[in-house]
Amino acid sequence: MKKLRFKFLRYLGLAKLFKLLFQRDKVTIILFHDIDVDTAEQSFAYLSKHYNIIDLDTYIEAHYRKDSSKIPKNAMIITFDDGHIGNYEILPVIKKYNIPVTIFLTAGIINTNKHFWFSTKVTDISELELKAKSNKERLEFLKDKDFWQEKIFETPEALSKKQIEEMSQYVNMQSHTLYHPILPKCSDSDAKKEIVESKKILEEEFNLNINTLAYPNGDYSDRDIKIAKDAGYRCAITVDYGFNTLDSDIFKLKRVSVNDTKDINELIVKASGLWAFIKSRNGTKQAYGYAKSIKEYT
Repeated sequence: MKKLRFKFLRYLGLAKLFKLLFQRDKVTIILFHDIDVDTAEQSFAYLSKHYNIIDLDTYIEAHYRKDSSKIPKNAMIITFDDGHIGNYEILPVIKKYNIPVTIFLTAGIINTNKHFWFSTKVTDISELELKAKSNKERLEFLKDKDFWQEKIFETPEALSKKQIEEMSQYVNMQSHTLYHPILPKCSDSDAKKEIVESKKILEEEFNLNINTLAYPNGDYSDRDIKIAKDAGYRCAITVDYGFNTLDSDIFKLKRVSVNDTKDINELIVKASGLWAFIKSRNGTKQAYGYAKSIKEYT
């Protein structure tokens, strides 16, 4: 049924109309995580044909200079979160289409055999409920399931240093904290460590120029924004619904998730922003985003 919905929205022309009316003069930031080669081929072929793909740094410079000449119509920034090892497999596709891509690296997990906490399979609690716990409670719960942040597994889940070095010639590598916590659920000291040290590690150990933070799970607060600014970041990205302009809050940039879909109709509808627009108006509040008060999350 879901596939039929996306097909209906596409062939009825609603995605195309929405793109023309609301997206044409904006900057769309699109979110992937861990797509395979075939999905990357299909996705990049469509996106590069129907959008003007620009680098994240181009937008950042245009924002600070207020230089709209650098931003074309139907501008799009392609991003990937986490730094999954599978991202390396799509490098030939990135090179083939010669498009700028940004990958947000989880600095404490890359180049190790540590695993992402959200890949741990638990049956007695939902991922949403787990994310609702304080950072300390979440880690304690997972420890009872034989997972802890420093645990070393037999195989890696994230990119190696060698892969990052090869990819960084074609890909803009940026920061996604150390271990991907829900930042507003963290204590002040933990939040600062996650945001500050990830930048330091990526710059000093991987020789990367880090200027942007992607908030894990799209959750952030004023405290986290201040930490990022004080640490020297120039930009930060959310998963809030919507598009961006040169006047957007550079530490609250909006992003559209396409859920790593293999369905071309879903990609087209979601990339246009139509699906997120519908979701944001159906009465369902998104389970992530801006936290007005840290007290709500501890």
